[in-house]
Amino acid sequence: MLNLKENKHFYLQVLAIAVPFMLQQLITSSVNLVDNLMVGQLGDAAIAGVAAANRFYMIATFGIFGVGGAMSIFLAQYFGANDEEHVKQTFRYGVISAYVIVTPFVLMGLFFPEQILGFFTKEADVIAMGSTYIKIAILTYIPMALSMTISNAMRSMGETKIPLYSSIASIITNAIFNYILIFGHFGFPKLGVAGAAYATIIARILEVVIFLIVTQRLPFMFKTHIKDLFKISRKLIKIITIKAIPLTVNEIFWSSGMSILFMFYSTRGKEVMAGMSISGTVADLFFTLFGGMAVASTVFVSQVLGANKLDEARSNAYRLIRFSVMLAAFFGILMFISSFFAPLLYNVSEVSRHTAATFLRIQSFMFWIYMANAQCFFILRAGGDTKSTLLMDSVFMWAVNLPVVGLVTYLTGWNVFAIYLAGQATDFVKFVVAYGLVRKEQWVKNLAHSHEEQIIDFDV
Repeated sequence: MLNLKENKHFYLQVLAIAVPFMLQQLITSSVNLVDNLMVGQLGDAAIAGVAAANRFYMIATFGIFGVGGAMSIFLAQYFGANDEEHVKQTFRYGVISAYVIVTPFVLMGLFFPEQILGFFTKEADVIAMGSTYIKIAILTYIPMALSMTISNAMRSMGETKIPLYSSIASIITNAIFNYILIFGHFGFPKLGVAGAAYATIIARILEVVIFLIVTQRLPFMFKTHIKDLFKISRKLIKIITIKAIPLTVNEIFWSSGMSILFMFYSTRGKEVMAGMSISGTVADLFFTLFGGMAVASTVFVSQVLGANKLDEARSNAYRLIRFSVMLAAFFGILMFISSFFAPLLYNVSEVSRHTAATFLRIQSFMFWIYMANAQCFFILRAGGDTKSTLLMDSVFMWAVNLPVVGLVTYLTGWNVFAIYLAGQATDFVKFVVAYGLVRKEQWVKNLAHSHEEQIIDFDV
């Protein structure tokens, strides 16, 4: 096994790619923490309501991740092969698919907010707060679908700084308007949770405007004209869709499963919902590692496969697993330390604070196994083995994780911490499955050139 000294150059290259995106997500998560703190000043019901609304919001977001992931696989490999026409067509596919995903969620959020919130809780004050928030916040998908697609395309080509800068501008704007609109400063009305939703819309509009200006001025290979948006080869649509369906289904089913888990835990009261929201927001500061390693996997596995360097891509993948677990051990220690002071910043009940602190401590000990599973997922996805990603992620959640948590929730009198531990323990089984799929190496493929059916004609 290669030791750390022999891999120093590779690790530095990985960090050079991963750290800018990690910083982008860290800034986003930090401002989300500030936003969460602001909403938290409104009490347990407000933070629980927004948390429940965000569980629905998360499903569509991960749906975009699914189609964006499929787009990124092909875009990175076509970019590695210097195939400009297919890069453009792949980007167009990503834009259209993102809006196909978000449209039904926007409509449901606008017309059925109470029913959506009622799925998670029966507490009237939580439903009222969450409904107020979701009816406004759901509109952020209109600019966000495009900005996420452009950001994914840039990162697939190794450009991480521009998404970082646009994210910084967006989240600073979000924080400022949260402060103004939630609490009614500088002559603006005090809007509470509605103010948080309006601030999010303003920030997302700014973000997409920045992306549009930058792509207009810089010569990105994926740049396309609006009039050409639907000019995509039928064969390319078929090929990407074959990969996109398992990824998108996986992301939607996985995020739906996470929402059901939230529902299970919420049976123990709104204080648990508030505590979970707090711990989740704080934990996101450390889960930025996942995003960084996902981008690194795209560059060091997908692009290398696209350049037909299969042995190098294989070697890179296993080194990424080892390196990501080492980094995760360090991040887990930091998360554990944060559990002693971060929950104290919130104006919520002592029960909510205790719940948040305990959840953070459990996650800190499990962080390395979370990262190992995630890195296996990124490798499988980078090579286009989307059936395996579906199996190890959402199929595992619905076949193993959800039944375990559901059974102990409704058939025992266990407290929420015991329920949570039971669910988290399944991640060890998941790693056995995930690493086994990686070792099969069905992901070691050059999608840009290895199949005859991928020689695309350009007739639309």
